[in-house]
Amino acid sequence: MTEATQRTSDNGVSIWLDDLSRTRIESGSLQDLIKNKNVVGVTTNPSIFQKALSQVGPYDAQLKELGKVDVETAIRELTTTDVRNATDIFRDIAEATDFVDGRVSIEVDPRLAHETEATEKQAVELWEKVNRPNAMIKIPATLEGLPAITATLAKGISVNVTLIFSIERYEQVIDAFIEGIAQADANGHDLKHIGSVASFFVSRVDTAVDKLLEANGSDEAKALEGKAAVANARLAYKLFEEKFANDPRWAALEAKGAKKQRPLWASTGTKNAAYSDCKYVDELVAPNVVNTMPEKTLNALADHGNGAPSIKGTYEESQAIMDKLAELGINIKDVTDQLEADGVAKFIASWDSVIADVQSGIDRVNG
Repeated sequence: MTEATQRTSDNGVSIWLDDLSRTRIESGSLQDLIKNKNVVGVTTNPSIFQKALSQVGPYDAQLKELGKVDVETAIRELTTTDVRNATDIFRDIAEATDFVDGRVSIEVDPRLAHETEATEKQAVELWEKVNRPNAMIKIPATLEGLPAITATLAKGISVNVTLIFSIERYEQVIDAFIEGIAQADANGHDLKHIGSVASFFVSRVDTAVDKLLEANGSDEAKALEGKAAVANARLAYKLFEEKFANDPRWAALEAKGAKKQRPLWASTGTKNAAYSDCKYVDELVAPNVVNTMPEKTLNALADHGNGAPSIKGTYEESQAIMDKLAELGINIKDVTDQLEADGVAKFIASWDSVIADVQSGIDRVNG
């Protein structure tokens, strides 16, 4: 293990890799990251699968075996096979951590982001198709996604809630989680192995807010560049601490073996070259969090990251940053609402590319 990744882990951060492909599994790359860089889980999303499935070669054998199936069936088979194989690689870690880590996430079709019942239905289908206790089903935190999150958890299915950008929406996600676990308990499910994380997106907030600060042009605005995303995330962690410490519903569920829904820092690759390439890892180290990193960020952390605790004691400063942004006329709710809409649109565009690439593969291998 590298010194920096070990220190990051020791200080409470579960390092998950934000990438998966057939090549990564079969080459031994994933196993190497587990062994040498403290990786204890994996997340996928439509953009990750678009990158993986656009490659000519790695999936041809399975496509040939599937024959001339419809493209949606082929995508389901290819992606769930990768996730199933990855969960098997992580099974020992899952068991050693009582299923806190060792998780591999797969996302519902992003085109269903505003369809509650269809999301619920596909979440069950994906869970049954992967058929591994250390899988997680990713559901977006749209308003329509919230009841689907509750309903999916109520069935005893582990959920990764994705595309969270605002503190307000995050609080709704925690409430949806607690209600889902309460329903799972009422439905007779064992709560101990129902896992959940809340994927709070980070770097995209700076990308959006920095543009507004640059447009403002004042020295005061300039001084706030690169600060909004971390402040926003740190205040999300404050909410996590407060909600799970003070909600009487949660205390009763935890006594029955339920595990907290941990914050997961997503979108942690640095987009602005002026900022540290470990910025969204090193500035968000605290107990009971996950940081899902693209490999480039993971390598940067391993090479020159810090990994020291960096959230405790920052809440007043973080709130002051958000207050200053408001004083400058930056409405953070408008920013995060737009980021959610853009996030869904981006994943839909990636999914459209997946459909085209897999259809091309089906046509190629079937002559």
